[in-house]
Amino acid sequence: MFTLSKSEILRGKQDFNAVHNRGKSFANHALVIVVVSGDERYNGKVGFAAGKRLGNAVIRNRVKRLMREAYRLNKNSLRRDFGMILVGRKFLVAAKLKDAEKAFLDVCRRAKLFKQ
Repeated sequence: MFTLSKSEILRGKQDFNAVHNRGKSFANHALVIVVVSGDERYNGKVGFAAGKRLGNAVIRNRVKRLMREAYRLNKNSLRRDFGMILVGRKFLVAAKLKDAEKAFLDVCRRAKLFKQ
């Protein structure tokens, strides 16, 4: 099913820093994805971030909701042997879900995260 449980979400500063420091990043105009593989602790986990440069809390929360929904709709087509952080860029501030999902799929294709 297309749900996103709390156990699948990466939480805590230590976990975010570990994935960010060990991971490899891929980017496009809308978002940056940092992927770490080979570490069992983060397999199947995803984190969402939006920096203060994007705007106030309302805008940042909307950007994170867009990224969460784009991930949730497509997570069944992704491999589960990695952990990732999605970081929103300025483009997502005014984007619709369709645009966010298209950008998410594009960056996942670049990172080769899809199942065979």
